[in-house]
Parts: sequence; structure tokens; C-alpha cells
Amino acid sequence: MSAVNLLDFDLDALATWCAGLGEKRFRAQQLFRWIHQKGERDFDRMSDLARALREKLAGHAEVRALVPASERRSADGTVKWLFDVGGGNAIETVYIPEDDRGTLCISSQAGCAVGCRFCSTGHQGFSRNLTTGEIIGQLWHAEHALRLQLGLAAGERAITNVVMMGMGEPLQNYVALLPALRMMLDDHGYGLSRRRVTVSTSGMVPMIERLREDCPVALAVSLHAADDALRDTLVPLNRKYPLAELMQSCHDYLARAPRDFITFEYCMLDGVNDSDAHAREVIELVAGRSRAAAPGVRIPCKINLIPFNPFPQSGLRRSPDERVQAFARVLQRGGLVTTIRRTRGDDIDAACGQLAGEVRDRTRVHVRLQRRRETETGAAGHGQGVRA
Repeated sequence: MSAVNLLDFDLDALATWCAGLGEKRFRAQQLFRWIHQKGERDFDRMSDLARALREKLAGHAEVRALVPASERRSADGTVKWLFDVGGGNAIETVYIPEDDRGTLCISSQAGCAVGCRFCSTGHQGFSRNLTTGEIIGQLWHAEHALRLQLGLAAGERAITNVVMMGMGEPLQNYVALLPALRMMLDDHGYGLSRRRVTVSTSGMVPMIERLREDCPVALAVSLHAADDALRDTLVPLNRKYPLAELMQSCHDYLARAPRDFITFEYCMLDGVNDSDAHAREVIELVAGRSRAAAPGVRIPCKINLIPFNPFPQSGLRRSPDERVQAFARVLQRGGLVTTIRRTRGDDIDAACGQLAGEVRDRTRVHVRLQRRRETETGAAGHGQGVRA
């Protein structure tokens, strides 16, 4: 029987597992702190655990950390790790240092099934969901590697903020995501504030409602258009959960959210969604006055304008800086708090929407294309030709 990965267990699950070994909850708390606060993998080095427990652990469990296949550093201090998660799949994790915080952008899936038009990960396609251990393992590696690299003193934290904005739609992997969020928040683990852990979603309405009940952290929503017809083309999930439903779920989420606003992310695409008229549509949407809105439902919010990071398959261009500034002014005059995200790590393909550059494409999309090529080649061999 293979050893269990203790990174898969939040504290309650670890306590239940330890109880099966005949151990009390406080032993699980000690073990949890060794793993997450101190970054220890060797049970023999967990000095305040009884020797009998350490021997049990050695026979039944392991701390199976992610091993980086590569680490790249940007001129602006951004760090990107590529982790091999087996089966030809890899994920990317990005650390963004700032004067007052250190933010880690974590992946939840290998690839992504949502297929947003402006996101290179979506063009990669979907391979599989990550396990809880693979999600929290990104934070485990980054936190403890950075503590060493930065020479931090005991108790100093390298990662102060976590955003689930890496590869994948986190709310499509809810079963694995929820225990990972609880580990991030647990005082015996990483001790992060609910205000400093953000889940970003493209609009999984039923799962937004579940997150509100189970573990309400800060919420960011990929908006990118304020009318259904345009958003359908940019965020295909909108066809299932249109804007009126999404706005209602955002409004309801605020009742339990740690912040009194929702962050709406808006990727600025030249000639697609960046006109003054589009900005006015955003104002009307969040005020509950547009045809796409939930009638009368006003959403306290912050708008985060994101410069598009081009990739060859998209057919899209980045909005010019002056157009982004003009769009922001319209929103601000309409009373909306608006920020323009500073592009970080684009020299190592670590900026928003770029997390797929190093990942080997072993997705279902790739498999289908390969099978089609093989079929066409076979047809050509039988004299039928291949249509260009």
C-alpha cells in the first residue's frame, strides 16, 4: 500500500487520519505545524513528536512535495516555477514581490477547460484537476524556498497574499480547492487572512454560492465584457451562467465575504471591449441598471484593468496605454474604484494570461489534433489526399 501524502490533508482530515493511528488531535496539530510552518519533510527531525509516532509516520505517510522542473527570475523580481505533476503534465506558479506584500499566484488545474479567448492556458486545453497536495504544494515550496533565498528570520513570512489566478478555473476543482484554502487560513498552517486569499473565477455561479457557505475568502471575477453577447465570445462559460445570474451571485456573496467589495477583472483588448461605450456598460451593469444586470442589484466593486499579454494563437492585440487610461477615467467618473494592473514578469512569460508557455501540451485538444493528423496521413497514403 502506498504512503499517503500528508499535504493532501487539512487539519481536520489530518486529525482524523492520526486518530486511526491511535493518536490525539494535539499530535496532529504538532505534525501540521512541522509540515506547513517549518517546511519539514523528515519525520525524524520532528523533535517534539514521540518516537513511536515518528515510526508510525515513516511506515504509513510522506510529505510528497512538488519538485520544480525549472525556476525563472524576471528583471522585476518576479519568480516563476514550473512543476512536473506527472503524466506529461506541468503547472506554473508565480511569485510577485512588492514593497508591502509578497503575492503567490497558484494553479488549480493542469490546463483549463473554460477556454477564454484571451488566455494562453485556455488554448492549451484541459488535462486534469490538481490534487489538494499539488495545490498547497505550490505554496509549501514557494514559502520555504523563498525564506531561505531571502534570508528571513524565524517567524517571518515570505508569502503574505495568495491568489488562485494561475492555470485553471479553481471552482471547477472545488473538492481539492476547499481543503487547500483551509490550510492557507489555518493558524497552525500558513495563517493567512481571509482578506489576503483570493479565488478568481470566470463565473461558476453554483460554486460561488458554495464557497460563500464553506470558506468565504476574497472573490475576483473575470468580467471582460458587460453585455452577454460580447462576453459569450470572450468567456464561453457565460453561455451557461449569463451576467444577470453572475451579478446576483456576487451580490449574495458579499453577505459573508471578508471584504465589502468584489473585484472585477477586465482584460483590455484593442477594438474589442475597450471603448468608452464599453466602459459605460460596465458602470450600468454593476449599478443594476443595464439589460444584462440582475435588476436593481448593485455590486460594490473594484475594477482591475489588465493589459492583454499577446500570444500568437489569440488573434487579439493589447489596447494602447492611452486607451486604457481613457477607459479608466470613464469608470472613475462613474464612481467606480479602478486600478490598472502593472504588468509583471512578462519577460519570463509569467504575466496574466501567459501561464502555458513552458508547459508541454499533452492535453485532450492536442490528442484530438494528433489523431486527426494520423487519420489524414493514412487517408493520403490511400490516394485520397489531404485538404489544406
